[in-house]
Amino acid sequence: MTPYAEVNAVLQALVSGARTILGPRLAGVYLDGSLAIGDFDPDSSDIDFVAVLEEEMPDEAYRGLQALHGQLAREHPKWGSELEGSYITRAALGGREPSPPAQPYVDRGESLAIVRQEAGYWVIHRHVLREQGVVLLGPAPRTLIEPVAPDDLRDAVVGILREWWRPMLENPAKLQNGFYRCYAVLTMTRMLHTLARGTIVTKPAAARWARDALDPRWQPLIQRALAWSRDAPPDFNETAALIHETCRRAGI
Repeated sequence: MTPYAEVNAVLQALVSGARTILGPRLAGVYLDGSLAIGDFDPDSSDIDFVAVLEEEMPDEAYRGLQALHGQLAREHPKWGSELEGSYITRAALGGREPSPPAQPYVDRGESLAIVRQEAGYWVIHRHVLREQGVVLLGPAPRTLIEPVAPDDLRDAVVGILREWWRPMLENPAKLQNGFYRCYAVLTMTRMLHTLARGTIVTKPAAARWARDALDPRWQPLIQRALAWSRDAPPDFNETAALIHETCRRAGI
């Protein structure tokens, strides 16, 4: 599945448990995110997955999956709580709506819940899943998802900036965490790259592009983010300024 034995163990338990609970409703399970596009870092990354369903799950199955994720967190203490992913129907995944209805979703360190993602979230995940997704179970993701156009990716970035990142400038509680600021800076470089190029690349690749393409002012901030250091994280004010600059370039 991956080059990491402990990650593979939790993924095998996830797929096995989901198959038991969902039965024929489970159409496939896939990796996207860093494990799919190639910038997974065992010290900072989570495990992004998408489970595709033939139809909506009943309440009993939903409760079973909640219990499964709690069990994975207990039995696989390193990676069981680092799972981040959705259970989405084939119809919702393959559709072209930028924001499908709310879906069962588990965030790292949290319980499974019904969540409606910000506008654009699924556009980006569809693209990564279709082009680079890793099959754990089921057919190739290209058979489930239509190609995503570059301008659709740009619009998705604008939606996520508008709904998630711009409000953070008014309520920057998350940015108080230095490790989260590393994530924020690298995410901004990737969003800027998508706005410029209409594609999705790894965070390190986007950071290298940004060091050359942006004002030299941002270079020290990007270098600190790439280091993922809890002792010397990116500056709070400069991180907020880069978020503001990214929103400005997106026209919001």
